[in-house]
This record gives sequence, structure tokens and C-alpha cells, in this order.
Amino acid sequence: MANVTVRKKKLANNKYSLYLDYFPPIINPKTGKESRREFLKLQIHATPKDQIEKTHNKQTIEFAEIVRAKRLVQIRNKEYGLKDNVNLSINFVAFYETVVEEKHNTVGHSNYLAWKSSLKYFLEFFGTKIQSHNLNQKHVDNYREFLLNTNNLRVKDTRKLARNTASTYFKHFITVLKKAYKNNLLITNLAEDAIYIKEEQTHREYLTEEELVLLWKTNIKIEKIKHMAIFAALTGLRFSDIINLKWETVYNDKHQGHYIRLKEQKTGNLTNHPISKNAYEILKKQDTTNGQVFTNIKYSQVTRPLKEWIKLSGINKNISFHNFRHSYASLQLANGTDIYTVSKLLGHKNLSTTQIYTKVMDKNKIKAANRINLDLDGLPTNI
Repeated sequence: MANVTVRKKKLANNKYSLYLDYFPPIINPKTGKESRREFLKLQIHATPKDQIEKTHNKQTIEFAEIVRAKRLVQIRNKEYGLKDNVNLSINFVAFYETVVEEKHNTVGHSNYLAWKSSLKYFLEFFGTKIQSHNLNQKHVDNYREFLLNTNNLRVKDTRKLARNTASTYFKHFITVLKKAYKNNLLITNLAEDAIYIKEEQTHREYLTEEELVLLWKTNIKIEKIKHMAIFAALTGLRFSDIINLKWETVYNDKHQGHYIRLKEQKTGNLTNHPISKNAYEILKKQDTTNGQVFTNIKYSQVTRPLKEWIKLSGINKNISFHNFRHSYASLQLANGTDIYTVSKLLGHKNLSTTQIYTKVMDKNKIKAANRINLDLDGLPTNI
């Protein structure tokens, strides 16, 4: 059960500053971050010299106890689901920043960057001083319209913000609203009536087996990037999982063959992830035998060499590093692996996430396209 205690901190002027000690921590209304302390701006004499100072100490401590009792009631109300509590109004920007920083260790690198970008657009619309008690449904609706109509905030980029990007940023905002309401920082659940921005369907580009072989034979400025990209296409692992891969988690036995004991950075799930002999041979090509397999490489070093590599190969597709993971999913389905197994291999929590790839590789549609077979002079038939 929550508790609040009056404590004192020694000051240089032979006085004590009184503060409240919270357990468990509360969210500081100024910073939006967890804190155990609330300073009351009350001071008492460390060694009172006369009756006046003694009386001052007694009255100040009594007042601090009154504040403590009030804060305790407010926090207990919070525990029992009542909305009257000490943290009802905070700097919402600071709270948003706290949520973003929490993502640094809980999501992949690209996802974390998307959260940081969403904060940038939030600041562009709301400014830096919006308080949680000032937020209302109109703010939510207007921010939605802002994201749908604003230009990209990147320097020298005058294009309109992509709809799917706007959808992602608005989802982040809704997530922060939900977290704030759950922590009793909002009086009403503003996320409840929010109308999400519907994403446009996009084509998930993938590479064929022939294109992957072609890329393997094509030179690249940083050989390690080639190894990591093809390894992603052979295993379906994300960049964050590959860069964190250690030799101590790579195993081989007669029942499972080569596999990785994988704890995904995004989901936290611990699984045995089987890998092919091709994938294992790529690991052996690294100049490491223990600890981290792929060393001295950051995501920021990947983008430009990878694009140059794709272009040099003659492949006319818009390919990012993540498309190699898409390629793994698409090729697994194309080669007959059932969607449930593909979903498990990709580490998806929901099968619906994996079903996106079935649109790319719909065998029934491909077969149907070849069922109408006409014998036209000068043209080969489908038979």
C-alpha cells in the first residue's frame, strides 16, 4: 500500500528543508518523470535558539503533516480508482518524452526513431508547455487533422507527410494518452473516442532467390553489410536481433541442426530459431569466434552502401534492410511453408500481422491467372 512520509534535508544555513517521501514513486508534475520526493518549500531550524524558533518549527512541521495527510488521501483515492489525486496536471510534453525514452530499450532501433519523430510532430503542433488538464477531445481531433495535412518537417523536404507515417504518429499519440489516463494523469479517456488514421495499403517489396544470389555475387563497399542482409533474408531476423547476436547463443545438435537461442529485442520472447546451413556459413565468415558475431557496425552505416549495392546489381526495386526480412517471409510462403509456421518464425504475436505477406504471394491468384488458356496463333500457351 502507498505511503507518504515527511522527511528533512540538511541545508548549509543550519536549517532543514522539509519534503515528502513517496512510496511507490509518483510522477513529478513538472518533469513528467517518476520521483520519490516532493519538496514543500518549508524550512525549520536545525537547532532552534529561542522560543520563537521552536514555535516556528512546531507550526511548520504540523503544516507539513497536514499536507502529507492530504497527499496520502489523494494517492489512496488513486489506488481505489478515484480521480482526485496529486498528479492530475503535469507537463504533457515531459510525459511524452518519458514514454519515448522508455521505448529506447523495449523496441527496435527503427521503431524507436519513429517514436522520436512522432514527438517532433507533437511539439510542432502543441508547443512545449501543454498541461495534461488542458487537453481535450478537440485537441485530439485537431492534431489528427494536422498530421493529415502537414508537410514533412525534414529539412529541404516540402512534400506532404505520408499518410501511413501520419497514421503511425497518431497511434503513438493515442498510446501516450492511454498511458496517461491509466496513470490517472487525465480526467477523461481521450483515446476512447479518437478516430484512427486508416493506413493506405502498400506493396511490400521482396527479393527472389535469383536476386539474392545476384546480390551475393555483387561487390559492396562494406562486406559485412552484405553478410548481414543476406543473413536476414535467410533467417527473417530484424537488424536489432542480428546486431545483438552472440556466438554463445548459436547452437547445433543432431535433432535441430543449427539454431539460435533468440530473445527478440522487440517482443522479449525466448525461442529456438532454426537457421539453414547457408545462414550458418555466413556466420562463420565473420572474424569473430566468441561474443558479438557482427561487430563494429551501426544502422546509420547501412543505408547508403546498401542502396548503392542494390543499384550496382541492376535490381530495380526500392529495397531497405528490412525488406530482406520481408523476402524471408514471402519466400517461405512461396515455397509452401504454412502461414502459422511463418508467423512463429517471424516472432509475430498475431497471425493477422503475417497475413500481410499472403497478399504479396497469393498462390491461388497466380494459379487462377493461368486457368484461362487460349490457343492464339503465334503465341505460346500456358500448357
